[in-house]
Amino acid sequence: MRRFIALLLACTLLCPPVSASSDTKYIALTFDDGPSGRFTETLLDGLQQRGVHATFFLCGYRLEDYAALAQRIHSEGHEIGLHGYSHDSMADMSSGQIRKELEDTLALLPEGCEVGIMRPPGGASAAQVREVCADMGLSIITWSVDPRDWAVHCASDVEQSILEQAGDGDVILMHDMYDSSVEAALHIVDALSAQGYEFVTVSQLARIRSTQLEPGSIYSCFFAG
Repeated sequence: MRRFIALLLACTLLCPPVSASSDTKYIALTFDDGPSGRFTETLLDGLQQRGVHATFFLCGYRLEDYAALAQRIHSEGHEIGLHGYSHDSMADMSSGQIRKELEDTLALLPEGCEVGIMRPPGGASAAQVREVCADMGLSIITWSVDPRDWAVHCASDVEQSILEQAGDGDVILMHDMYDSSVEAALHIVDALSAQGYEFVTVSQLARIRSTQLEPGSIYSCFFAG
């Protein structure tokens, strides 16, 4: 018996316990089209209260009006990506037009904000979009969960749609443009956190999953394995 206990103790010392974080599920919450005044403010308040960081794909024309909100997004540790200046589809734009959309938006971002990701409006990643992004050092991020919150202005329906679809490694598409979207977003943060999910930015999720984001490449999710 003493020999068995000694062997058991030795095994315990040689095999450290597995960290609880190994069971953590990770998910990225992303918001398009902002900043948008009170909707973004309410969302940021809620995320701050919950200690959660998200990724915001910002439009240049909105940055013209909400520079202070962009600064707050950056200062509070959220990730910023580009969403073009005009929010027009880039699918039919020339390379020069796409570059201008991105450069004009970059010029309006807070000082010290480093950007390495973008999301084309509507997710339209045409060849010229990929080429310009590759040249500008930008990776293209789409999504794997879309509750169509821009069309379904019912917080409970949006929440249900996300909870039915979302899993470890998913990238959720939302818009900080409506009360219903903000309400749903904060509800799903609470619900998924209770299920063991940790909310991280897109770039953090990529690093967790040992994915090197390559300029010009398209990423929609970061599943384990």
